[in-house]
Amino acid sequence: MTKANNDFSGFVRVRGAREHNLKNVNLEIPRNALVVFTGISGSGKSSLAFGTLYAEAQRRYLESVSPYARRLFNQMAIPEVDEIEGLPPAVALQQQRGAASTRSSVGSVTTLSNLLRMLYSRAGNYPPGQDIIYAESFSPNTPEGACTECHGLGRVYEITEKTMVPDDTLTIREKAIAAWPSAWQGQNQRDILTTMGYDIDIPWKDLPKKERDWILFTEEQPVVPVYSGYTHEEILRFIKNKRQPDYMGTFTGAKRYVRHTFANTQSALMKKRVSQYMVSSECPLCHGKRLRQESLSVRFAGYDIAEISELPLDKLAAIFAPYASGEAKELKQLSAKSPEKVVVAQRITEDFLSRLQVMLDLGLGYLSIERSTPTLSPGELQRLRLATQVRSNLFGVVYVLDEPSAGLHPADTEALLRALDKLKAAGNSLFVVEHEIEVIRHADWIVDVGPKAGEHGGHVLYSGVPEGLKNVADSITRHYIYQEQRHAKQETREPKEWLRLEGVSRNNLKDLKISFPLGVLTSVTGVSGSGKSSLVSQVLVELVAEHLGLQLDISADTEADPLEQSEVITTAGRITSGMKAIKRLVVVDQKPIGRTPRSNLATYTGLFDHVRKLFAATPIAKSRKYDAGRFSFNVAKGRCPHCEGEGMVMVELLFLPSVYTPCPTCGGTRYNPKTLEVKYKDKNIAEVLGMTVDEGAAFFDEEPAISRALEVVREVGLGYLRLGQPATELSGGEAQRIKLATELQRTQHGQTLYILDEPTTGLHPSDVERLLLQLNRLVDAGNTVILVEHDMDVVAESDWVIDIGPGAGEDGGQVVAEGKPADIVKNKISRTAAYLSKHL
Repeated sequence: MTKANNDFSGFVRVRGAREHNLKNVNLEIPRNALVVFTGISGSGKSSLAFGTLYAEAQRRYLESVSPYARRLFNQMAIPEVDEIEGLPPAVALQQQRGAASTRSSVGSVTTLSNLLRMLYSRAGNYPPGQDIIYAESFSPNTPEGACTECHGLGRVYEITEKTMVPDDTLTIREKAIAAWPSAWQGQNQRDILTTMGYDIDIPWKDLPKKERDWILFTEEQPVVPVYSGYTHEEILRFIKNKRQPDYMGTFTGAKRYVRHTFANTQSALMKKRVSQYMVSSECPLCHGKRLRQESLSVRFAGYDIAEISELPLDKLAAIFAPYASGEAKELKQLSAKSPEKVVVAQRITEDFLSRLQVMLDLGLGYLSIERSTPTLSPGELQRLRLATQVRSNLFGVVYVLDEPSAGLHPADTEALLRALDKLKAAGNSLFVVEHEIEVIRHADWIVDVGPKAGEHGGHVLYSGVPEGLKNVADSITRHYIYQEQRHAKQETREPKEWLRLEGVSRNNLKDLKISFPLGVLTSVTGVSGSGKSSLVSQVLVELVAEHLGLQLDISADTEADPLEQSEVITTAGRITSGMKAIKRLVVVDQKPIGRTPRSNLATYTGLFDHVRKLFAATPIAKSRKYDAGRFSFNVAKGRCPHCEGEGMVMVELLFLPSVYTPCPTCGGTRYNPKTLEVKYKDKNIAEVLGMTVDEGAAFFDEEPAISRALEVVREVGLGYLRLGQPATELSGGEAQRIKLATELQRTQHGQTLYILDEPTTGLHPSDVERLLLQLNRLVDAGNTVILVEHDMDVVAESDWVIDIGPGAGEDGGQVVAEGKPADIVKNKISRTAAYLSKHL
């Protein structure tokens, strides 16, 4: 039942919003309602919801905070808008990767860990004679709780001769000590050893043990004269004759170098390099539980706190239920001895269960308290934060959500809508950016932004109750909501061959036998947490890569401490047949295409090389002898010397967050004036980088190599991106589609296996259609495409479906159904079947 306009309790009024591509937007949206912002990818809906409404709410709140405290916030830019009236305080729940630290966990994000520690401290069973210990002693991140042996890491790390000198047949000159730096610093250490009389030209294993130990393990740092390129005897003569040395060198033992670099370097790469010389093993004292012995001796319901933290949340709920209701046998025995313990146990377990319930409703029962946040998908993390908010009992707040249905199976989307309804019923407003049709249909009010993306978007096409969208001619969204736009489904293709896997075990997959068809488009489905990504993005990728002899990095994309990352490896599994038909493996994931603003769409796709050559071939460039390198903002000769080609400079503000502003020398163009004098078709290189892909395609229409590359980027729905748009500004879905476009440009030889994990995340249904066209092109060229997918339109268009489940976590990990989409629908156990049937 949809409300009429006059049923709303109040409105937020926006005047003159110009953030990003918004065209001076005026808007009225109701409070205390579920408002959904729709529109194709890049139309400007996020600029309106996050860049304008949330940014302004945050700015107003921060105005009331002291400048000192303001520094601690991740402040958004002040939005470009004339005025906003009636805006309540806002909480943003965005799609983002988990915090980099593996010490951040499900328990810390949801505050369940605090409750659990309190429970163990106040109501746990202590061994006879042990004093009560406080809650912080149950945390591995505090000095009171951390195991004394491993300092709360659960593992101990050794730096041994074997790790630092992997090949002892080499001499020191031949870099036997691999742990030393390879460039000048390593040479420096070798020269110092020569001065000190060590023989650096005999195999390491032939050196006396005493010498080997001193070189590797000494803490001494002698300073000696260095004469590069001379023998020890010649050096002694120079010293005797008081000849001036090249310099004075300080010796550092290899172990000391590794330890010092690991502890102090700011470079993630250096940290990763030296971490390979450290062997890790389970801590012998706490056996990986990270806590000191006193804390582990306290039990509740028969578990110590580390054991209970590893259980799935749904199992925890079952264990705590009898305590919360007072029915537990343990409580009845305690009631005479210590009635206050009974009260505490009941109170805390009750609170714990009510917090847990929201997470179970959101389909997160398969997670454990101990699960670290870097291993969670953005969707899981957003739902955890949502669960915490539902329990917080705030009212009068605006929650701004970014595609909360991303990564959700339709069954889980229903649970999500129930949680959103609870927040609304408590007196809050919900502003949701969303593409999922079921969520849009659930809205009280729709704001449709468009009509197209980038420069051709930024207009509010419609703002009102859902029914009214039917009559908006320019809206692309309305077709999918009301007219059930269906294009003719193509014939399902028959598999050419099968890739068969056996004995697959990883996470919740136990001894699985499975076959993937080759030469067709396959969708792997199942509820969130059922084991789809473990099977496809991890096991399948690892096993195929191993067969092809590839080195693939499939680790979580985090900046986490390399020592803290626990390796999850496929414990078992092998390919039994089908590899003859696969020559290449391409994983198109959502990891960023670059970590700095220097990486962008043009550089990643290789397009920029062609553009620079064009500029170098112009008459003016030739007369000045400029080569293609002159037009790169990463090379000193062409770039602006002030910002070194970044286009931005950082301004340090005392007591406030540092801000980036366009470079005052080049005005943000990144180049020096001489380079900008060179023009191709009346445009300089900076103006070309400022063009959108759509504009670029028209501008370079006479250059086949460039226009073909741009056409493919347009076909995956990214025509609105600027050629020079920094990689840091791209969403995971945009990065994934740029990778796909780069792949589509390559000459197709067939026999390639493409693996994509949820490629439709963040895509409007119209963009999903375009994506399907591209994926079908790859299959028609003789390749195999395997997707992990929740979008039922894509699943319905697939040639083959493998449904994993039936539930999540321990209740998942099985093949529930497999076959053509029409066969899956008939399966009674599959939770996907009912939703898929609506799309066939």
